[in-house]
Amino acid sequence: MFLTVFMYFSVAAFVLGSIKRFRELVGIPLPMRWELYPVPGEPAKKRRYGGSYLEEAEWWNKSRRVSYAGILLEMLKEILLMKSLFINQRFHWLFSYPMHAGIFLLFIYSLLLLTGALTKLAWLPAAPVKSPVSAWTVLIYYASSFCGAAGIALVTTGSAFLLLRRVLNITLRTYTRAQEYFNLLFIFATAASGLLAWYKEPFWEGGRDVMIALLSFAPVQAGPVMALHLILLGALLMYIPWTTMNHYVAKFFIYHRVLWDNEPNLRGSRTEEAVQELLSYRPKDTWSAPHANKDIDQA
Repeated sequence: MFLTVFMYFSVAAFVLGSIKRFRELVGIPLPMRWELYPVPGEPAKKRRYGGSYLEEAEWWNKSRRVSYAGILLEMLKEILLMKSLFINQRFHWLFSYPMHAGIFLLFIYSLLLLTGALTKLAWLPAAPVKSPVSAWTVLIYYASSFCGAAGIALVTTGSAFLLLRRVLNITLRTYTRAQEYFNLLFIFATAASGLLAWYKEPFWEGGRDVMIALLSFAPVQAGPVMALHLILLGALLMYIPWTTMNHYVAKFFIYHRVLWDNEPNLRGSRTEEAVQELLSYRPKDTWSAPHANKDIDQA
């Protein structure tokens, strides 16, 4: 039962850690306004030339139109394609994107494993057999196999390439902290153990059976390679929310509430309320410089 309890604990720690990080970001003070246009929230007509509602006469008396479709599309480009990195550092994108694409595929693979486990628990065949089977079970089997194999291979090679690039590139090496090397090594070790498990053991059946054990709270039956992979995976899930790798939570706030935030500061608005709250803030900490403390006391 150790692996079963461990995986439950790991997933719970990942979810709770991510929620804690989300709540911290929700509660951050109003950030500095960038107002770099074009902003995805502006209607498509204005986005084409970088315009905004501020160019309209007496804009403060008019209802403001927000393009939520534009925001969603831009976020999808950034999350799924890493658009900004592709535009600004295309060579580095070639190293980083395979790993992130592999993570997306492994997320889909996990959902497909869950679907396959529920299918088997429902007494339906979850893998191709000689007798006729439904198109659904065939789709689940082959989609899972593709996403799992492609995902684990991309994460393994992508993390290895990123690690080597940080070691060999003098500019990146100068600004890379020890924790970032450790993060990439941790991801690589977890992915490499999964790749080895895929080669040594029937990974589709093994992965699905692990999911069935977790759904039914039964002991996970796994060989030594699969057990090692699950332990590394669980440890990685517990570790991620407390590191810089938690940008899967932070990215929305960085773009939507900092880079793209052009909400007007009107009387009685939430923006005015946030500004007033910041203006009333008085720092509680002291500074080592005497003149700084004097300025704080006079504020």
